[in-house]
Amino acid sequence: MHNRRSHMTPAQFVFRIFQGALIGLGAVLPGISGGVLSVIFGIYKPIMELLSNPFANFKTHVPKLIPVFIGGVIGFLGIANLLSFFLEKYPDPSVCLFIGLIAGMLPSLFREAGEQGRTTGSYISLLVCMLFIFALLGGLSVASVIIEPNFFSYLFCGFCLALSVIAPGMSFSTLLMPLGLYTPFVDGIGHLDFSVLIPGGIGALVTVICLAKAINALFEHFYSIAFMALWASLLRQPL
Repeated sequence: MHNRRSHMTPAQFVFRIFQGALIGLGAVLPGISGGVLSVIFGIYKPIMELLSNPFANFKTHVPKLIPVFIGGVIGFLGIANLLSFFLEKYPDPSVCLFIGLIAGMLPSLFREAGEQGRTTGSYISLLVCMLFIFALLGGLSVASVIIEPNFFSYLFCGFCLALSVIAPGMSFSTLLMPLGLYTPFVDGIGHLDFSVLIPGGIGALVTVICLAKAINALFEHFYSIAFMALWASLLRQPL
């Protein structure tokens, strides 16, 4: 993806669509993070590079990410109900499929995190990120605050949705469910309700504009520290 132009075969194009569909499904389904799946498929860094600098990376990144985006829309809007059916009828095998996929990739991702060496700061990053994620999700699980669905709460939903892609391990469904916003937000998207889509889209867009460049710069200048933090967020999935 780095300034190399190559043509995908039809099979590769279809496979990228399939990967994008899984990422889209991961963004919708409770307990799964679309960002985590994008890391597993090796798509996370190119997406972040494109989002952080869209004009400079347009020609090199967009052609290879188009099938991913197509699949993401299909997975997010189209097949989510189908997979939700399997999760409802066969919850254990369905969830174990995702967990096994993530757990199986952890060793290779850990090796990739050490490509440029590891420092004490890398392991501190790993520990701090793990503690933060478990504390955040643990706090949400015991909180009893319910937020009334409205324009501003859907802005927040869009923020959480974008955050789940930009910061893998942060499942937006896990963040929204304790607040009572997950069901109305997903139902609104599924029914193409513009009173939900517009504020949600605004929240997601603002989040991407504000955070994508900073996160991409973090990977460029503090590769090991950032990747170890990312690896810690992946540990939350199989646990």
